[in-house]
Amino acid sequence: MSESVTFTPGPLVRDEPLFIAGHRGLVGSAIWRTLEKEGFTNLIGRTHAELDLTDRPAVFDFFRETRPRYVVLAAAKVGGIMANSTYPVDFLSENLQLQVNVLDAALDVAVERVLFLGSSCIYPAQSEQPIKEDYLLTGLLEPTNDAYAIAKIAGILQIQSVRKQYGLPWISAMPSNLYGPGDNFSRTGSHVLPALIRRYDEAVEMGATEVSNWGTGAPRREFLHVDDMAAACLHLLEHYDGAGQVNVGTGSDVTIKHVAEAVAAAAGYTGQTTWDTTKPDGMSQKLLDVTKLTNAGWTSSIELTDGIRATVDWFRTHKKEIRE
Repeated sequence: MSESVTFTPGPLVRDEPLFIAGHRGLVGSAIWRTLEKEGFTNLIGRTHAELDLTDRPAVFDFFRETRPRYVVLAAAKVGGIMANSTYPVDFLSENLQLQVNVLDAALDVAVERVLFLGSSCIYPAQSEQPIKEDYLLTGLLEPTNDAYAIAKIAGILQIQSVRKQYGLPWISAMPSNLYGPGDNFSRTGSHVLPALIRRYDEAVEMGATEVSNWGTGAPRREFLHVDDMAAACLHLLEHYDGAGQVNVGTGSDVTIKHVAEAVAAAAGYTGQTTWDTTKPDGMSQKLLDVTKLTNAGWTSSIELTDGIRATVDWFRTHKKEIRE
């Protein structure tokens, strides 16, 4: 293979095999829905029971059997502050294993186009705001999720290394905080927005007059609806090529308190909200600079309040399927 990438982005062939690793998860399921709507007819997905991505021989066998032309690596072990702080070994080890296995197997069969998905937590905790892609590896990570971040950084470097050594036009994208249908609403593993949705919905159901949330409510976060993320992924696959990761977000942020108020309103909660300041806030602000994405021709379209309202409705419709 050549040692330099000579690739011109363009429309993906709709009937070529495209493997979505993690197609049942928040991001993967949204990408699957989006690609189906866009006319893709040869999508490949495997549940964990069908293919354990940490099982290296099984992953190589799968790739040699299916030989996908395109791969979106959306599979990951994810969780909120509590889960990341409690199980750092799991977040580091499992993510490193599944990433290396999938990317090595994709290289083994010379997959033409790979999109590796990470997270905005890869950036230093004290980054200037908004966070540019160039800030990667310029400072210390946020300690509440550094193990997960290191795994994702390793994935970015593997993508860059494949481009350099083998000349394949693989790319990486780093989304801001995602939410939407298919999210993890569990009590111990969810991120802030789905956790708030479950908390306020249960408060309404039980007739509670007070809800207590973690931290101060002051930190600012950027939230991107997962359907927007899926649209951005297809756009990048067809319009972008470069070694550096691309930030994917809305370009604007809000306080956690604002999000809590929006969730409470969407859930119909009218009681009091208090804040447990003994619990950690995490980073004070995390807003991505999305200039590179905008220059590539894509911007988000789903407003936060609309997205929250739709996600509350989805949660209520699927309560019986939600893990504890």
